[in-house]
Amino acid sequence: MIQNIPKDFILGAASSAWQTEGWQGKKEGQDSYLDSWYKEEYFVWHEGYGPDVATNFMEKYQEDIDHMQEIGLTHYRTSINWSRFFTDYESLTVDEDYAKHISDMIDALIKAGVEPMLCLEHYELPAYLLETYDGWSSKKVVELFTSYAEIAFERYADRVKNWFVFNEPVVVQTRVYLDAIRWPHEQNTKKWMQWNHHKVLATAKAVEVYRKGNYDGRIGTILNPEVTYARSSSEADQKAAHIFDLFFNRVFLDPAVKGAYPEELIELLKKHEILFDHDEEELAIIKENTVDYLGINLYFPKRVQAPKHDWNPETPFHPEQYYDSFELPGRRMNKSRGWEIYPKLMYDMAMRIKEEYNNIPWLITENGMGIEQEERFMDDKGVVQDDYRIEFLGEHISWLLKAVEEGSSCEGYMLWAFTDCVSPMNAFKNRYGLVRIDIGNDLTRSMKQSGHWYKEMIKNRTLETKD
Repeated sequence: MIQNIPKDFILGAASSAWQTEGWQGKKEGQDSYLDSWYKEEYFVWHEGYGPDVATNFMEKYQEDIDHMQEIGLTHYRTSINWSRFFTDYESLTVDEDYAKHISDMIDALIKAGVEPMLCLEHYELPAYLLETYDGWSSKKVVELFTSYAEIAFERYADRVKNWFVFNEPVVVQTRVYLDAIRWPHEQNTKKWMQWNHHKVLATAKAVEVYRKGNYDGRIGTILNPEVTYARSSSEADQKAAHIFDLFFNRVFLDPAVKGAYPEELIELLKKHEILFDHDEEELAIIKENTVDYLGINLYFPKRVQAPKHDWNPETPFHPEQYYDSFELPGRRMNKSRGWEIYPKLMYDMAMRIKEEYNNIPWLITENGMGIEQEERFMDDKGVVQDDYRIEFLGEHISWLLKAVEEGSSCEGYMLWAFTDCVSPMNAFKNRYGLVRIDIGNDLTRSMKQSGHWYKEMIKNRTLETKD
């Protein structure tokens, strides 16, 4: 099957500051939450590899941008590392060396014909703010973040026209305070919701600051809603899917786009005594400052069923009280990641945004396939023959193009990631890039077969997939 790709449809790639930069040039006191976690629990990171070296993008960014230009990327999304942007988080003293790096990177992207897209926070909460104010538990951090956003806009919004406030704002506190599976392993469901709310509030306040600046561009946020499927049509299974959706998807989707939390969610939070502290002024700010557009990260579906057992009343509340995960028999799998492969989730998400969220402009900001030991698939010329990735990307983009044909406002697709990069705990175990990073050979870059495929797709503006 051959599909035409609309002329203005974005075909880009993404990464983040902390997953690529490395610590070269980092000053004392500039650790992020991720840096602190790595120092405390380096042993949980695959083979001890982490953000200290990453891909050394600080020094090698021009080499990567040259590859972007060669492939023909239309856009590249990364983040500003909030923890490195300041030398003092209270007085908001900018680290001019790091600020210049961001400026130089922006200029290099533009020169290469690649439009930069910047995110203000991709898990890069400064460790100082976590230690001093308990992170996003505090309104003080919301205030400091808003001031950081204002400074970033003043410096770069003349050249950067597409901004995002957060990347996957639900993730860090879910792993740390709800599931307690990441450092510092504090189980506190109320704190989980407080962090959620303060990130929703910070999103609205950053949007407010951006609009007051009258910048020539737009501002959104990047969410990772898990496209949720009930095991069956039974009332119990449908309820399970509905409640999962409330707690993990609509908690950010609804305030970002509609300006308010779902009432049903608020009632559940009250019932379980985990309603976040807030006031009416905060709710008004959220209502008045919805986003211009959305970034959506999608990798795999979430399948749920009604719970099979009573909840243990002696354990802290967790939304899992209302659902069990469900594994679809016969599902396709990426065995390296343990994730189901279900490309139709792209279409289903597109239709949901069209029908439930006023068809707000949006794009896929992450989607990709991580595979272990890719050197197994390297030919005699040293090129990784990643046909599995080409098939995966093609199927997902195909469903997205079908949605566009049916009236979806989706503006494009950005794969994760442009180069192989460090991921939490996974480090370099699973590779995602169009461009390979050889960590045993001075981080040498080389294009995989998927990079050549992506280049041809962008050049020809057509996608060919199996029927």
